[in-house]
Amino acid sequence: MTVDTPTITRAPLWRRALAEFLGTGLLVTVVVGSGIAAQRLSTDTGLQLLENSIATALGLGVLILLFAPVSEADFNPVVSLADFVLGRTSRTGLTGAALGVYIAAQVAGGVSGAILANTMFATPTAISTTDRATPATLLAEIVATAGLVLLIIGLTRIRRTIPVIAAAVGSYIGAAYWFTSSTSFANPAVAVGRVFTDTFAGIAPASVLPFIGAQLIGAALGTGLAVVLFAKAEPARHH
Repeated sequence: MTVDTPTITRAPLWRRALAEFLGTGLLVTVVVGSGIAAQRLSTDTGLQLLENSIATALGLGVLILLFAPVSEADFNPVVSLADFVLGRTSRTGLTGAALGVYIAAQVAGGVSGAILANTMFATPTAISTTDRATPATLLAEIVATAGLVLLIIGLTRIRRTIPVIAAAVGSYIGAAYWFTSSTSFANPAVAVGRVFTDTFAGIAPASVLPFIGAQLIGAALGTGLAVVLFAKAEPARHH
């Protein structure tokens, strides 16, 4: 996501990669940790999802506020990919090399975040057995990811501030937990990370590739809609 902040222009790639690693890792820690807590504190599935979604929405907003001045707080390979694709037409945005570094940092962060959450709750790190891929949930992932990418590109193109973007993205994800049958992963790095916890938030390995495929389709749709709907603003950074 492109934000007009001088700090972003000056931050070297290693620092931005570290911010993406920490941000994605802490996001997955919030998702998995709050899922484990909800599972232990409540017996009703609806209440567990409510607790998980509130924690995720709030946590994501805070993480965007914290890390956006460094790396723009993508925390999501499809968001970084959209930045790269759009940047190729305007000679701004992520370069191919930076995109690779971002995605590697995000995936490593996602896996580390799940392991950290398991450890904090004394839960063994294990591969999830929760199959989630069905035609309905894959459609939900397309919708959820398209909406997320459209929201991020749209808000940045009309030059909304970081606090506005943080609140909007956190709110969207919190709502999408409920209006999508997949509970809105909308993030390949988060999906990979959640493989490593056999708890409330887990996803079985067999479901991950279909989910990522749906997320890529959604990202393409969201990017296309954003290009059509929002005039391009001249960004203030180069990679």
